[in-house]
Amino acid sequence: HVQLVESGGGLVQAGGSLRLTCVASGRIVSINTMGWYRQAPGAQRGLVADVTSGGITNYRDSVKGRFTISRDNAKNTVSLQMNNLKTEDTAVYYCNAEIWEYGMGYARDQWGQGTQVTVSS
Repeated sequence: HVQLVESGGGLVQAGGSLRLTCVASGRIVSINTMGWYRQAPGAQRGLVADVTSGGITNYRDSVKGRFTISRDNAKNTVSLQMNNLKTEDTAVYYCNAEIWEYGMGYARDQWGQGTQVTVSS
């Protein structure tokens, strides 16, 4: 059974930084795209950033220049460095990965449990 475990959320003042990390574990054959989504109260979950297995990155416009996504394929981890945080970045952040698990004939979307990021003014 595959599991994604996030860490690194918390409370920070506007202008501050946080780093989120997600580790995938289990009987993993390979991982395609890994990424981070977020969901603020009353809003839909949306993409923050993702990165392919080849290292191609994609960011939502509002975080470009402030957030950096990276991954370590050998360790099955993906990280999100968040700098110059703004109050509107407050949300629950979820790790997502498309994982091919042993015994499965295809890759499936997997989600972490979510980690709260709160940015105060």
